[in-house]
Amino acid sequence: MLTPNMNYAQLKASYLFRNIAKKTAAYLEEHPSEHLLRLGIGDVSLPLCNAVTDALHGAVNDMSAKESFQGYVDECGTAFLREAIAKHYEKRGVSLGTDEVFVSSGASDELGDIQDLFDKSSSAMVIEPAYPAYVDANIIAGRKIVHYHASEADGFAPYPDEKLRADIIYICSPNNPTGAVFTKDKLKAWVDYANKNGSVILFDAAYEAFIEDEEIPHSIFEIEGARSCAIEICSLSKTAGFTGTRLGYTVIPKALERNGMNLNAMWVRNRTTKTNGVSYIIQRGAAAVFTDEGQRQIYENIGAYKNNARVLMKAFDEIGLWYCGGKNAPYLWVKCPNGMTSWEFFDFLLERLQIVGTPGAGFGENGDGYFRFTTFGDAQDTITAAQKMIELLK
Repeated sequence: MLTPNMNYAQLKASYLFRNIAKKTAAYLEEHPSEHLLRLGIGDVSLPLCNAVTDALHGAVNDMSAKESFQGYVDECGTAFLREAIAKHYEKRGVSLGTDEVFVSSGASDELGDIQDLFDKSSSAMVIEPAYPAYVDANIIAGRKIVHYHASEADGFAPYPDEKLRADIIYICSPNNPTGAVFTKDKLKAWVDYANKNGSVILFDAAYEAFIEDEEIPHSIFEIEGARSCAIEICSLSKTAGFTGTRLGYTVIPKALERNGMNLNAMWVRNRTTKTNGVSYIIQRGAAAVFTDEGQRQIYENIGAYKNNARVLMKAFDEIGLWYCGGKNAPYLWVKCPNGMTSWEFFDFLLERLQIVGTPGAGFGENGDGYFRFTTFGDAQDTITAAQKMIELLK
Protein backbone atom coordinates (compact mmCIF):
# COMPACT_ATOMS: atom_id res chain seq x y z
CA MET A 1 0.00 0.00 0.00
CA LEU A 2 1.22 3.48 -0.84
CA THR A 3 2.46 5.47 2.15
CA PRO A 4 1.78 9.20 1.68
CA ASN A 5 3.96 11.90 3.15
CA MET A 6 2.67 11.75 6.72
CA ASN A 7 4.31 15.08 7.53
CA TYR A 8 1.20 16.71 6.06
CA ALA A 9 -0.67 15.43 9.10
CA GLN A 10 1.59 17.60 11.28
CA LEU A 11 0.45 20.82 9.62
CA LYS A 12 -1.71 23.04 11.75
CA ALA A 13 -4.98 24.11 10.21
CA SER A 14 -4.59 27.58 8.69
CA TYR A 15 -7.46 29.65 10.03
CA LEU A 16 -6.08 33.10 9.22
CA PHE A 17 -7.39 33.93 5.77
CA ARG A 18 -10.34 31.55 6.05
CA ASN A 19 -11.52 33.35 9.19
CA ILE A 20 -10.96 36.74 7.59
CA ALA A 21 -13.06 35.71 4.58
CA LYS A 22 -15.76 34.20 6.81
CA LYS A 23 -16.04 37.23 9.09
CA THR A 24 -15.98 39.63 6.14
CA ALA A 25 -18.68 37.71 4.27
CA ALA A 26 -20.90 37.61 7.36
CA TYR A 27 -20.54 41.36 7.84
CA LEU A 28 -21.42 42.10 4.21
CA GLU A 29 -24.44 39.81 4.39
CA GLU A 30 -25.77 41.90 7.28
CA HIS A 31 -24.63 45.22 5.75
CA PRO A 32 -24.84 44.72 1.96
CA SER A 33 -24.57 48.43 1.16
CA GLU A 34 -21.34 49.00 3.11
CA HIS A 35 -18.05 49.61 1.31
CA LEU A 36 -15.19 47.79 3.02
CA LEU A 37 -11.78 49.45 3.24
CA ARG A 38 -9.43 46.57 2.51
CA LEU A 39 -5.99 47.11 4.04
CA GLY A 40 -5.20 43.46 4.63
CA ILE A 41 -4.53 41.88 1.28
CA GLY A 42 -0.90 41.53 0.20
CA ASP A 43 -1.72 41.75 -3.51
CA VAL A 44 -0.92 44.80 -5.61
CA SER A 45 -3.68 47.05 -6.95
CA LEU A 46 -1.86 48.92 -9.76
CA PRO A 47 -1.31 47.38 -13.23
CA LEU A 48 1.89 46.41 -14.98
CA CYS A 49 3.78 49.42 -16.33
CA ASN A 50 3.85 50.23 -20.04
CA ALA A 51 7.47 49.18 -20.49
CA VAL A 52 6.57 45.69 -19.33
CA THR A 53 3.35 45.33 -21.32
CA ASP A 54 5.06 46.61 -24.48
CA ALA A 55 7.75 43.97 -24.02
CA LEU A 56 5.13 41.27 -23.41
CA HIS A 57 3.31 42.23 -26.61
CA GLY A 58 6.59 42.19 -28.51
CA ALA A 59 7.39 38.73 -27.18
CA VAL A 60 3.98 37.45 -28.23
CA ASN A 61 4.68 38.79 -31.71
CA ASP A 62 8.02 36.95 -31.65
CA MET A 63 6.10 33.71 -31.13
CA SER A 64 3.92 34.36 -34.18
CA ALA A 65 6.74 34.42 -36.73
CA LYS A 66 8.94 31.47 -37.71
CA GLU A 67 12.15 33.51 -37.72
CA SER A 68 11.64 34.77 -34.15
CA PHE A 69 9.72 31.88 -32.61
CA GLN A 70 11.13 30.55 -29.33
CA GLY A 71 10.79 26.96 -28.16
CA TYR A 72 12.33 25.65 -24.96
CA VAL A 73 14.37 28.19 -23.03
CA ASP A 74 17.31 27.58 -20.71
CA GLU A 75 15.92 25.96 -17.57
CA CYS A 76 17.95 28.33 -15.39
CA GLY A 77 16.81 31.45 -17.23
CA THR A 78 17.44 33.20 -20.54
CA ALA A 79 20.81 34.86 -21.01
CA PHE A 80 19.25 38.28 -21.62
CA LEU A 81 17.35 38.25 -18.31
CA ARG A 82 20.16 36.80 -16.20
CA GLU A 83 22.48 39.49 -17.59
CA ALA A 84 19.93 42.23 -16.84
CA ILE A 85 19.58 41.02 -13.24
CA ALA A 86 23.35 40.78 -12.75
CA LYS A 87 23.78 44.36 -14.06
CA HIS A 88 21.05 45.50 -11.67
CA TYR A 89 23.02 44.09 -8.74
CA GLU A 90 26.21 45.66 -10.07
CA LYS A 91 24.62 49.11 -9.70
CA ARG A 92 24.47 48.44 -5.96
CA GLY A 93 28.08 47.28 -5.81
CA VAL A 94 27.35 43.55 -5.88
CA SER A 95 29.27 41.62 -8.54
CA LEU A 96 27.56 38.46 -9.76
CA GLY A 97 28.26 36.02 -12.54
CA THR A 98 25.25 35.43 -14.76
CA ASP A 99 25.60 31.74 -13.89
CA GLU A 100 24.95 32.65 -10.25
CA VAL A 101 21.50 34.02 -11.16
CA PHE A 102 18.54 31.66 -11.63
CA VAL A 103 15.16 32.72 -13.01
CA SER A 104 12.09 31.33 -11.24
CA SER A 105 8.31 31.51 -11.43
CA GLY A 106 8.23 33.55 -8.23
CA ALA A 107 9.67 33.76 -4.73
CA SER A 108 6.93 31.63 -3.15
CA ASP A 109 7.60 28.78 -5.58
CA GLU A 110 11.34 29.06 -5.12
CA LEU A 111 11.18 29.14 -1.32
CA GLY A 112 9.50 25.74 -1.53
CA ASP A 113 11.63 24.27 -4.31
CA ILE A 114 14.92 25.33 -2.70
CA GLN A 115 14.23 22.79 0.05
CA ASP A 116 15.60 20.16 -2.34
CA LEU A 117 19.12 21.38 -1.61
CA PHE A 118 18.96 20.33 2.04
CA ASP A 119 18.68 16.93 3.67
CA LYS A 120 15.54 16.41 5.73
CA SER A 121 17.72 15.98 8.81
CA SER A 122 18.66 19.67 8.56
CA SER A 123 17.02 22.00 11.06
CA ALA A 124 15.43 25.30 10.05
CA MET A 125 15.25 28.54 12.05
CA VAL A 126 12.28 30.81 11.41
CA ILE A 127 12.36 34.32 12.89
CA GLU A 128 8.76 34.98 13.85
CA PRO A 129 6.35 36.67 13.19
CA ALA A 130 6.92 35.24 9.73
CA TYR A 131 5.43 34.36 6.37
CA PRO A 132 3.58 31.12 7.31
CA ALA A 133 4.94 29.14 4.34
CA TYR A 134 8.43 29.09 5.91
CA VAL A 135 7.17 26.88 8.71
CA ASP A 136 4.76 24.81 6.64
CA ALA A 137 7.32 23.98 3.93
CA ASN A 138 9.71 22.63 6.54
CA ILE A 139 7.01 20.64 8.30
CA ILE A 140 6.17 19.04 4.96
CA ALA A 141 9.87 18.23 4.52
CA GLY A 142 9.99 16.64 7.97
CA ARG A 143 12.50 19.04 9.46
CA LYS A 144 12.98 20.21 13.01
CA ILE A 145 11.97 23.87 13.25
CA VAL A 146 13.63 26.34 15.61
CA HIS A 147 11.19 29.17 16.39
CA TYR A 148 13.06 32.40 17.15
CA HIS A 149 10.61 34.92 18.57
CA ALA A 150 11.43 38.50 17.61
CA SER A 151 9.84 41.25 19.67
CA GLU A 152 9.01 44.92 19.98
CA ALA A 153 12.21 45.34 22.03
CA ASP A 154 14.42 44.42 19.05
CA GLY A 155 12.18 46.10 16.49
CA PHE A 156 11.22 42.63 15.20
CA ALA A 157 14.67 42.37 13.58
CA PRO A 158 16.87 40.60 16.15
CA TYR A 159 20.55 39.76 16.30
CA PRO A 160 21.47 36.06 16.38
CA ASP A 161 21.05 34.23 19.66
CA GLU A 162 24.21 32.20 20.21
CA LYS A 163 22.22 29.72 22.31
CA LEU A 164 20.19 28.70 19.26
CA ARG A 165 21.49 26.54 16.42
CA ALA A 166 20.00 25.70 13.03
CA ASP A 167 21.26 24.57 9.63
CA ILE A 168 18.90 26.74 7.57
CA ILE A 169 18.08 30.31 8.62
CA TYR A 170 15.19 32.31 7.14
CA ILE A 171 15.65 36.08 7.07
CA CYS A 172 13.13 38.32 5.32
CA SER A 173 14.11 41.99 4.98
CA PRO A 174 12.05 44.11 4.54
CA ASN A 175 9.92 41.73 6.53
CA ASN A 176 6.48 40.33 5.89
CA PRO A 177 4.45 40.84 8.07
CA THR A 178 6.27 43.33 10.31
CA GLY A 179 7.84 45.69 7.78
CA ALA A 180 11.04 45.59 9.87
CA VAL A 181 14.41 45.86 8.12
CA PHE A 182 17.76 44.38 9.09
CA THR A 183 20.59 46.91 9.31
CA LYS A 184 24.07 46.17 7.99
CA ASP A 185 25.40 45.40 11.45
CA LYS A 186 22.59 42.94 12.14
CA LEU A 187 23.04 41.20 8.80
CA LYS A 188 26.81 41.04 9.36
CA ALA A 189 26.14 39.38 12.71
CA TRP A 190 23.90 36.81 11.02
CA VAL A 191 26.44 36.18 8.24
CA ASP A 192 29.21 35.65 10.81
CA TYR A 193 26.91 33.36 12.80
CA ALA A 194 26.07 31.30 9.69
CA ASN A 195 29.70 30.97 8.60
CA LYS A 196 30.76 30.01 12.12
CA ASN A 197 28.11 27.29 12.40
CA GLY A 198 28.07 26.06 8.81
CA SER A 199 24.49 27.25 8.34
CA VAL A 200 22.90 28.58 5.15
CA ILE A 201 20.83 31.78 5.19
CA LEU A 202 17.79 31.89 2.92
CA PHE A 203 17.43 35.63 2.42
CA ASP A 204 13.96 36.63 1.22
CA ALA A 205 14.38 40.01 -0.51
CA ALA A 206 10.94 40.16 -2.16
CA TYR A 207 10.32 43.72 -0.88
CA GLU A 208 13.79 45.23 -1.36
CA ALA A 209 12.53 47.83 -3.85
CA PHE A 210 10.63 49.56 -1.03
CA ILE A 211 13.80 50.41 0.92
CA GLU A 212 14.51 54.15 0.91
CA ASP A 213 17.11 54.50 3.69
CA GLU A 214 20.51 54.36 2.01
CA GLU A 215 22.15 52.54 4.92
CA ILE A 216 19.74 49.57 4.73
CA PRO A 217 21.05 46.74 2.48
CA HIS A 218 18.90 45.68 -0.46
CA SER A 219 20.84 42.43 -0.81
CA ILE A 220 22.58 40.21 1.69
CA PHE A 221 25.50 40.09 -0.76
CA GLU A 222 26.28 43.67 0.22
CA ILE A 223 27.60 42.05 3.42
CA GLU A 224 31.17 40.73 3.55
CA GLY A 225 31.23 36.95 3.93
CA ALA A 226 27.70 36.34 2.58
CA ARG A 227 28.85 34.55 -0.57
CA SER A 228 29.94 31.55 1.51
CA CYS A 229 26.72 31.22 3.51
CA ALA A 230 23.69 32.74 1.76
CA ILE A 231 21.12 32.22 -0.96
CA GLU A 232 18.99 35.21 -1.98
CA ILE A 233 15.46 34.85 -3.31
CA CYS A 234 13.73 37.82 -4.90
CA SER A 235 10.57 38.56 -6.83
CA LEU A 236 8.97 41.02 -9.23
CA SER A 237 5.53 40.48 -7.66
CA LYS A 238 5.52 43.58 -5.47
CA THR A 239 8.43 45.34 -7.19
CA ALA A 240 6.73 45.46 -10.59
CA GLY A 241 3.21 44.11 -10.12
CA PHE A 242 3.96 40.55 -11.28
CA THR A 243 1.67 38.85 -8.74
CA GLY A 244 -0.43 37.41 -11.57
CA THR A 245 2.38 37.30 -14.13
CA ARG A 246 4.80 35.29 -11.94
CA LEU A 247 8.52 35.80 -12.10
CA GLY A 248 11.31 35.82 -9.54
CA TYR A 249 15.01 35.17 -9.34
CA THR A 250 17.44 33.43 -7.03
CA VAL A 251 21.14 34.08 -6.45
CA ILE A 252 23.34 31.16 -5.42
CA PRO A 253 27.05 32.06 -5.33
CA LYS A 254 29.53 29.54 -6.69
CA ALA A 255 31.46 29.92 -3.43
CA LEU A 256 28.63 28.33 -1.44
CA GLU A 257 29.64 24.79 -0.51
CA ARG A 258 28.74 22.37 2.26
CA ASN A 259 30.23 18.90 2.89
CA GLY A 260 32.08 18.99 -0.42
CA MET A 261 28.90 19.77 -2.38
CA ASN A 262 28.56 22.95 -4.43
CA LEU A 263 25.05 24.33 -4.00
CA ASN A 264 25.18 26.33 -7.24
CA ALA A 265 26.00 23.20 -9.24
CA MET A 266 23.34 21.27 -7.32
CA TRP A 267 20.73 23.87 -8.25
CA VAL A 268 21.70 23.74 -11.93
CA ARG A 269 21.13 19.98 -11.82
CA ASN A 270 17.87 20.44 -9.94
CA ARG A 271 16.46 22.95 -12.41
CA THR A 272 17.52 20.97 -15.47
CA THR A 273 15.88 17.91 -13.94
CA LYS A 274 12.66 19.35 -12.55
CA THR A 275 11.67 22.27 -14.78
CA ASN A 276 11.63 23.44 -18.37
CA GLY A 277 12.04 27.05 -17.29
CA VAL A 278 9.86 30.13 -17.23
CA SER A 279 7.99 31.32 -20.32
CA TYR A 280 10.06 33.28 -22.85
CA ILE A 281 7.23 35.82 -23.04
CA ILE A 282 7.25 36.48 -19.29
CA GLN A 283 11.05 36.72 -19.23
CA ARG A 284 10.94 39.39 -21.94
CA GLY A 285 8.49 41.36 -19.81
CA ALA A 286 10.73 40.92 -16.77
CA ALA A 287 13.81 42.13 -18.64
CA ALA A 288 11.97 45.38 -19.38
CA VAL A 289 11.72 46.00 -15.61
CA PHE A 290 15.50 46.42 -15.44
CA THR A 291 15.76 49.01 -18.24
CA ASP A 292 16.09 52.66 -17.27
CA GLU A 293 12.55 53.37 -18.43
CA GLY A 294 11.21 50.27 -16.71
CA GLN A 295 12.81 51.32 -13.42
CA ARG A 296 11.35 54.81 -13.73
CA GLN A 297 7.88 53.45 -14.36
CA ILE A 298 7.81 50.81 -11.62
CA TYR A 299 8.99 53.36 -9.07
CA GLU A 300 6.01 55.53 -9.95
CA ASN A 301 3.77 52.68 -8.76
CA ILE A 302 5.97 52.00 -5.74
CA GLY A 303 5.71 55.70 -4.95
CA ALA A 304 1.92 55.42 -4.85
CA TYR A 305 2.13 52.55 -2.36
CA LYS A 306 4.67 54.46 -0.29
CA ASN A 307 2.31 57.42 -0.18
CA ASN A 308 -0.31 55.08 1.29
CA ALA A 309 2.29 54.13 3.91
CA ARG A 310 2.87 57.78 4.79
CA VAL A 311 -0.87 58.31 5.22
CA LEU A 312 -1.11 55.39 7.64
CA MET A 313 2.09 56.28 9.51
CA LYS A 314 0.83 59.83 10.06
CA ALA A 315 -2.44 58.46 11.41
CA PHE A 316 -0.77 56.04 13.82
CA ASP A 317 1.57 58.80 15.01
CA GLU A 318 -1.41 61.06 15.67
CA ILE A 319 -3.28 58.30 17.50
CA GLY A 320 -0.19 57.31 19.47
CA LEU A 321 0.01 53.65 18.39
CA TRP A 322 3.35 51.84 18.34
CA TYR A 323 4.27 50.47 14.91
CA CYS A 324 7.19 49.44 12.76
CA GLY A 325 7.52 49.23 8.98
CA GLY A 326 6.03 51.58 6.44
CA LYS A 327 9.04 53.70 5.56
CA ASN A 328 11.12 50.91 4.00
CA ALA A 329 8.38 48.33 3.47
CA PRO A 330 4.83 47.97 2.11
CA TYR A 331 3.57 46.71 5.49
CA LEU A 332 2.94 48.35 8.86
CA TRP A 333 2.92 46.25 12.01
CA VAL A 334 0.84 47.96 14.66
CA LYS A 335 0.41 47.23 18.36
CA CYS A 336 -3.28 46.74 19.06
CA PRO A 337 -4.77 49.45 21.29
CA ASN A 338 -6.10 48.93 24.82
CA GLY A 339 -4.61 45.47 25.20
CA MET A 340 -6.80 43.95 22.49
CA THR A 341 -5.87 40.63 20.94
CA SER A 342 -5.31 40.56 17.19
CA TRP A 343 -8.74 39.08 16.50
CA GLU A 344 -10.49 41.47 18.88
CA PHE A 345 -8.94 44.38 17.00
CA PHE A 346 -9.96 42.79 13.69
CA ASP A 347 -13.60 42.61 14.83
CA PHE A 348 -13.43 46.17 16.19
CA LEU A 349 -12.11 47.59 12.91
CA LEU A 350 -14.57 45.64 10.78
CA GLU A 351 -17.69 46.33 12.81
CA ARG A 352 -17.00 49.93 13.83
CA LEU A 353 -14.96 51.28 10.91
CA GLN A 354 -15.51 48.86 8.00
CA ILE A 355 -11.73 48.30 7.79
CA VAL A 356 -10.28 44.87 6.97
CA GLY A 357 -6.70 44.14 8.02
CA THR A 358 -4.73 41.04 9.04
CA PRO A 359 -4.48 39.79 12.64
CA GLY A 360 -0.88 39.30 13.71
CA ALA A 361 -1.71 36.01 15.44
CA GLY A 362 -1.73 34.39 12.01
CA PHE A 363 2.03 34.92 11.63
CA GLY A 364 3.18 33.08 14.76
CA GLU A 365 2.19 32.97 18.40
CA ASN A 366 4.23 36.08 19.24
CA GLY A 367 2.24 38.02 16.65
CA ASP A 368 -0.86 38.14 18.82
CA GLY A 369 -1.55 41.63 20.08
CA TYR A 370 -0.31 43.11 16.80
CA PHE A 371 -1.95 43.81 13.46
CA ARG A 372 -0.70 44.04 9.88
CA PHE A 373 -1.81 46.78 7.53
CA THR A 374 -0.83 46.71 3.86
CA THR A 375 -0.11 49.75 1.69
CA PHE A 376 -1.14 48.04 -1.56
CA GLY A 377 -4.76 49.15 -1.35
CA ASP A 378 -6.70 51.91 -3.07
CA ALA A 379 -5.35 55.38 -2.26
CA GLN A 380 -8.71 56.93 -1.36
CA ASP A 381 -9.69 53.92 0.73
CA THR A 382 -6.41 54.26 2.62
CA ILE A 383 -7.08 57.96 3.32
CA THR A 384 -10.62 57.20 4.47
CA ALA A 385 -9.45 54.36 6.72
CA ALA A 386 -6.80 56.58 8.29
CA GLN A 387 -9.32 59.35 8.98
CA LYS A 388 -11.78 56.90 10.54
CA MET A 389 -9.11 55.43 12.84
CA ILE A 390 -8.01 58.91 13.96
CA GLU A 391 -11.60 59.91 14.77
CA LEU A 392 -12.30 56.79 16.84
CA LEU A 393 -8.97 55.88 18.37
CA LYS A 394 -7.23 59.19 19.07
